[in-house]
Amino acid sequence: MEQRYYQKEIETMPVEQIKAMQSEKLVKQVQHVWDNVPYYRNLMEQKGVTPADIKGIEDLHKLPFLTKSDLRDAYPYGLLAKPLKDCVRIQSTSGTTGRRVVAFYTQKDVDLWEDCCARAIVAVGGTNEDVCQVAYGYGLFTGGPGLNGGSHKVGCLTLPMSSGNTERQVQFMQDLNATILCCTPSYAAYIGEYLAEHGISPDDIALKAGIFGAEPWTEEMRRGIEKSLGIKAYDIYGLTETSGPGVAFECSEQTGMHINEDHFLAEIIDPDTGEVLPEGSKGELVFTALDKEAFPLLRYRTRDICVLSRKKCSCGRTLIKMAKPMGRSDDMLIIRGVNVFPSQIETVLLNEGYQPNYQIVVDRVGNNDTFEVNVEMAPEHFSDTVSALTALEKSLAGALKTMLGINPTVHLVPPKSITRSEGKAVRVIDKRKLHD
Repeated sequence: MEQRYYQKEIETMPVEQIKAMQSEKLVKQVQHVWDNVPYYRNLMEQKGVTPADIKGIEDLHKLPFLTKSDLRDAYPYGLLAKPLKDCVRIQSTSGTTGRRVVAFYTQKDVDLWEDCCARAIVAVGGTNEDVCQVAYGYGLFTGGPGLNGGSHKVGCLTLPMSSGNTERQVQFMQDLNATILCCTPSYAAYIGEYLAEHGISPDDIALKAGIFGAEPWTEEMRRGIEKSLGIKAYDIYGLTETSGPGVAFECSEQTGMHINEDHFLAEIIDPDTGEVLPEGSKGELVFTALDKEAFPLLRYRTRDICVLSRKKCSCGRTLIKMAKPMGRSDDMLIIRGVNVFPSQIETVLLNEGYQPNYQIVVDRVGNNDTFEVNVEMAPEHFSDTVSALTALEKSLAGALKTMLGINPTVHLVPPKSITRSEGKAVRVIDKRKLHD
């Protein structure tokens, strides 16, 4: 694929220049936050740090962390750094626990965010001759608005479909010759299933690339999507707290996501001690938003576990890469004393020939954890004979035990019996929390 860039000067900037730019921006941002966000200024004062102590990125470690609980404690306006009259937008997290997180944007914040999404679209081969179908949710969720704005910046014909109504998605995909699809990986897989069920082959659609994010997915799932849609599938990363999708994006090499370092300063820390780890270490990803005006989070703990690398990339971009997150330090399930990540279960399912349509149900009976995995069968594998199902369930439970170190109870359920989420897939039901 011919290598193209949306903002070549920044995307291919020498690393020394990137770091100098980051240092300059960090000094200004710390002063901006100190002057305008009493909540964070109080955290700095508790740590004995003032803006004068921050002379560049080498001093970043002196600043206090922010966590999701800080965002909830400061809800709604406690971390706002601009007057409301200067803000033009909010976006919000899905709010699965506790208070929602609300992020604010000035017009400049929106423009820079859309530039980041435009870089992602161009990195997968997007130009002003493409038709970009945005099937992420719109509204408060950042996926739709972010990729919609990025698509406009590139000059693509933008189809603002939002999620759901798969019949209409496929009709527009065919009628308007969509070439780039943006949605969650679970919904992309579902569209692939829908096409197969309706006798539509990948050759009958014009798609060439997909930009998929907002939930964890494995390399096996990527290959399945690429096959079912006849495309190259690319990862994108972002958080509502730092802007939305486009914080990092995958290029043609598909070996990790380039972080937009002119806007986001990344660190890897030990999730237990908070110590900054050297490049190449596996740990928790922390972001500092270097030029966000309205909601400028410093040292925000993402809880995503990953690795950063400056290994030279064949695409020519010099922006540091983050590996696909390898789980989360907070979403990790501890079952019978064993750490379990849903992504591990997905890997086993795909290796064993199952689709990644599953649900983990954890409960506590007395003092013992129960651990069930409900897995949808593909129509061609479905059987009503009890003995055949029991043998398959036993085999899959054995494969999961080998990966996880503990034995789950596996239930193979009929095709389409697990509720599809066309936004984020709900993979985990932890009923133990209801009893605490």
